[in-house]
Amino acid sequence: MSGLRDLLEPIAAWFRDLGIPEPIVHWGHPLMMAIVVLVMGSFVGLAGWRGRVVMDEAAAVKSRSDHRKLAPLMFAFIAAGYTGGVLSLVMQNQPIFESPHFWTGSAAVLLLGLNGAIAATGFAQKASLRTLHAYLGSATLCLLFLHAVFGLKLGLAI
Repeated sequence: MSGLRDLLEPIAAWFRDLGIPEPIVHWGHPLMMAIVVLVMGSFVGLAGWRGRVVMDEAAAVKSRSDHRKLAPLMFAFIAAGYTGGVLSLVMQNQPIFESPHFWTGSAAVLLLGLNGAIAATGFAQKASLRTLHAYLGSATLCLLFLHAVFGLKLGLAI
């Protein structure tokens, strides 16, 4: 599994040569991802559920529209943050695959991608796929909160 580390080392070396202060290398990923998950993730999740359960049709349409606009951006930020987090570990000469933080992050990106694929299929015509999408997205947000706990533990350990 050192292949990934070997692949990323030239990029990490380039960033190391920029002289980025250690606290930014160490805590930049957690801070940025906390903002994405707590603010954007919470809004996207709530907008999705609000679009399903609110009785006012105009409010439901607006919530579904907000969810549809922001969920792909949230996925893009999380995927970019995932990449940055792995790169941060390489920059700090830390193992990549030994932490539950890596594995929960990998699972979250995979599940969010799967949920995006469900949405892209035009699930609105199938109630079962809409329900799967809602619960899978909610479960993935919960996984991201667990991921944050593992990340805090990792950050304090290195």
